[in-house]
Amino acid sequence: MSQVKTADRSVASDAPAAGAPSGKVGVYLALLQLFFTLGWTIYVVYLPQLAAKVGLPPGAVIVILLVDQAIFTITDTLMGIAADRMTPIAGRLSRFVIWLTVVSCAAFLALPFVADLGPNAKVALIALTLTWVVTSSALRAPPLALLGKFAAKPSIPMLSCLTMLGYGIAGAVSPYLGVVLRNHDPRIPFVISTAVLLITALTMSWIERQLREGRLSMPESRPVAIPKSWSALAMIFIAAVLVLALGYQLHFSVNSAPLFLRFAKQPDLQWLMPVYWIGFNIAMFPASFITRRLGGLLVIGCAGLLGAGAVFGMENATGLNTMIAMQFLAGAAWGCILMSAVAAAIAVSGGAEGKVLGLMFSALALATFARIAAVTGGLNRNSAYEALLQWTPILCWALAGAALLVIAVTRLRKWREGANPADAPV
Repeated sequence: MSQVKTADRSVASDAPAAGAPSGKVGVYLALLQLFFTLGWTIYVVYLPQLAAKVGLPPGAVIVILLVDQAIFTITDTLMGIAADRMTPIAGRLSRFVIWLTVVSCAAFLALPFVADLGPNAKVALIALTLTWVVTSSALRAPPLALLGKFAAKPSIPMLSCLTMLGYGIAGAVSPYLGVVLRNHDPRIPFVISTAVLLITALTMSWIERQLREGRLSMPESRPVAIPKSWSALAMIFIAAVLVLALGYQLHFSVNSAPLFLRFAKQPDLQWLMPVYWIGFNIAMFPASFITRRLGGLLVIGCAGLLGAGAVFGMENATGLNTMIAMQFLAGAAWGCILMSAVAAAIAVSGGAEGKVLGLMFSALALATFARIAAVTGGLNRNSAYEALLQWTPILCWALAGAALLVIAVTRLRKWREGANPADAPV
């Protein structure tokens, strides 16, 4: 017990010295996530138009999006495992990420130009899409794996917060992009998005050097290692993330718009839907401080219960103002969940940060796949499934949140009692 407390105090005392470079790395990761997510938004906005140009039927777009998420489900884990194997050699992971990003950006850039070739370019468009999706997985788990291996423990929650901030900003502006870009030539946004993302990715080697040179890490103060039984906790964590992500997908992407339309008009949705992401971005920062002191599992558990309550309140709201407030809280809950999930994934990894982060991103992709499949199957248009759609997000967030909260509280109590140093907050 004394050893754990000593290590924690040592890390905490060293943390401020790493503040400046930590901030730079955090901003970099935020920009990387922002530009990657905006690129994905541009792709989704224009995919129906590109598919139509080469003669693909409208139904093919849904199939392509399903295949995209199925690929992410596999490649995210593989990229995470690759990151674990490459990090022992300085510079190897960053070179791997950069080269895959170059391929990914080239394929992404070519999409609108190939589509202009007409029906003869069907195969080329599909091949480029698959190439882009497979290689873009390099920008999901691997950069975060570097944090887990080299960043000081106290800095990880804030770094995770900044990373997810990029994701949240992209989510907030996506509705506007969909409206603004839909009727414009796709080549310009594709070119701009490619250039910005590529320039950002090319600095990955600098980020790795920052981390490896010890500017963010204090090896002598690393927390007590998780025992070999880490995999059980890690698998429970991944399963919980999958359930939570399914709740998010069904609530935000399926239920939210119809719920708002009870009190608002269709054109108002572009202003109402981003309320979710405002809550997302704001809540992460105070939650990061709690994560640093008490662990990510505790924050995820509490956020899951908060989100379940917010969705329940939204489902039973009697006015637009209540709807907005509940949507803000639901977004805040999801922001806390995602931010803390990155920190928790690193904490429970037992040295396999890339693998666990990859599995986490795979879980997020699988939830997206399930949502697209449900909508494609007409689940949201069938009155027989109305109650199922209404209650599933609430149950997902409540059950997964409660399970992680129980685990977190139990581990925290054991740690404070000194029964097992490895039960330190994660």
